[in-house]
Amino acid sequence: MSDRKSLYKGIALMLLSAAAACVGQLLWKLAARSDSLMLVILGLALYGGGALLMIIALKYGELSVLHPMMSAGYVLSLVLGALVLNEHITALRIVGVAVIIVGLVFLSSSEGENGK
Repeated sequence: MSDRKSLYKGIALMLLSAAAACVGQLLWKLAARSDSLMLVILGLALYGGGALLMIIALKYGELSVLHPMMSAGYVLSLVLGALVLNEHITALRIVGVAVIIVGLVFLSSSEGENGK
């Protein structure tokens, strides 16, 4: 697998890891509201699955590029918080999410410049 394809695979796996961890935490929040053991267990499964995906993803690139991809979970948390928990999205939060997204794009595109 070429270095670029390997990196993209690592990024994709890391983004899936972030999504799994984020949804797992959302389930914990919902469990805290309803005292549901089933939601706690499902949250643990997703969170643990996210950790396993992260371990696999780290085979495909540098830690300094891949690990920051976990911040995509903050973006998803904002969206899920609004959609599922009816949380308010402020302009400042939108700016914060935009900064995260720009940073992720810069990180993922800068790796090829390092000659790896």
